[in-house]
Amino acid sequence: MSAITLSHGSGGTQTNQLINDVFFKYFSNDILNQMNDAAHLAIDFKKLAFTTDSFVVNPLFFKGGNIGKLAVCGTVNDLAVSGAKPLYLTCAFIIEEGFSMADLEIIVKTMAEEAENSGVKIVAGDTKVVEKGNVDGVYINTSGIGGIYEDVNINCANAKPGDVIIVNGTIGDHGMTIICERNNFGFEGDLSSDCASLNTLVDRMLEVYNGIHVIRDATRGGVASVLNEISDSSNVSIVLEENLLPIKEEVKGAAEMLGFDPLYIANEGKLCAFVPEAQAQQVLLAMRTHPLGRNAAIIGRVTNEIGKKVYMNTIVGGKRLVDRPSGILLPRIC
Repeated sequence: MSAITLSHGSGGTQTNQLINDVFFKYFSNDILNQMNDAAHLAIDFKKLAFTTDSFVVNPLFFKGGNIGKLAVCGTVNDLAVSGAKPLYLTCAFIIEEGFSMADLEIIVKTMAEEAENSGVKIVAGDTKVVEKGNVDGVYINTSGIGGIYEDVNINCANAKPGDVIIVNGTIGDHGMTIICERNNFGFEGDLSSDCASLNTLVDRMLEVYNGIHVIRDATRGGVASVLNEISDSSNVSIVLEENLLPIKEEVKGAAEMLGFDPLYIANEGKLCAFVPEAQAQQVLLAMRTHPLGRNAAIIGRVTNEIGKKVYMNTIVGGKRLVDRPSGILLPRIC
């Protein structure tokens, strides 16, 4: 069949064909192939990290990726920035009746490729088909398990005065790409999502210094949201330098035209790391040797000012509050 039908979710012959012809075709591995109701896992770590996320991005396909790549990268990154080695993923699909079988196969194939690149196995899953109009094409939920490195203590509450804040590259790429493609804005330039799995970059950072205090990936709400969360959790203030923020000219131009601030725009391949000043250059140089950290930059530092606020020293010499975002920013970004 060229499209998903309700019979593909009935649990009968068509369901079995879908599982074998699409999902097992790409996800096949020694654990998944046992076809148990629960995956049996062997994990050689004393502590585990567990996370789950759902993906409803619109459009499903965009420059730099698709919903399948996004689902794997998003969950791998949540594990990696927690100081864990990503090991296993599960995935559940909610598919709209009439959805293209060819598009589904592209999504599944992309997920399999990204999982292999990230060194994780997809070991369990589920498929549901709902009536046309009840889902926008396909939604994906992924959950992940990772083993926490014993000599690492990365926590949102660990930021300390004097810490230097490093990002691994240009910000706002994903969100600006999605909103422009969704609305068919014809901006010039090379807008492309930064969607990527960051676990190998985090490993490189921890190899040179395993005492990094905080690492967070800056997804919905962008860098501004993440820094406010860390400021609250660690009871510290943060000062950014506007002239140090790495932003592509294409993103900056589109954001200005549409009235967005790149600090609040979603990323899917960017992290913020809080590193003691004495080790900051060491970590920064290590990040720049990795493909996903070539444009890494120091953007600010933690201060001992009273209160839990995020400020920015502006290019014109002023100082402004970088508050939490409120209201609807960019829906359906991930």
